[in-house]
Amino acid sequence: MSTEQTALVRKSRGRPKQFDRGTALSKALNLFWRHGYEATSLADLVEATGAKAPTLYAEFGNKEGMFRAAVEHYLATFYEKSLCLLGKDDLSVEQAVEQYLRTTAEMFTDCDTPSGCFIINAASGMSAASQEISEMLRSRHLSQERTLFEFFEKKKLSGEFPNDTDSSLLAKYVATTVQGMSVQARDGASNEQLGSIIDMLMYVWPQLRTVPMKSAVAH
Repeated sequence: MSTEQTALVRKSRGRPKQFDRGTALSKALNLFWRHGYEATSLADLVEATGAKAPTLYAEFGNKEGMFRAAVEHYLATFYEKSLCLLGKDDLSVEQAVEQYLRTTAEMFTDCDTPSGCFIINAASGMSAASQEISEMLRSRHLSQERTLFEFFEKKKLSGEFPNDTDSSLLAKYVATTVQGMSVQARDGASNEQLGSIIDMLMYVWPQLRTVPMKSAVAH
């Protein structure tokens, strides 16, 4: 092998070191978000990311590994943006919930990303052949409900929420509203239209926050 050929091989071997994981995940996420897990092929990912197949295999293992990494990238980039509002001590419970929902609606209708929630969209397009991926998405989706439940329970302890409020049911109600907004956004609803749904929820909020637990009703 000539000196020039050796240099070319070394240069080629060095290229994977310049692989930008974050950029690749953003492009892969966009692809999975638009077309779903099963409809996206490795060839599609290679074309979208600009990386070679061996590089993607080395970094993520396989398509499933890249999808799982894209899910975590989505959670860190988008999901936490709205959930962090629930941790702001300077907001009342009502203000935090409203801002959480409005920020979520803005993300669902952002022109720079596909419409709706990536987790919800991806989960709806899974077949029985992708059961493990489906379970992973279900777990991530339920984490939103758990976070809301913990938020309401924390506010009970601080005296900002009635002690007999059914935190579990209220968390499920809000999470179901978010899921519905995702479907609406996917079908073309605007941020203004989703805002009207939030207006309706906030209108009935005083009643929702006082719905007692079944055990409390029984007593």
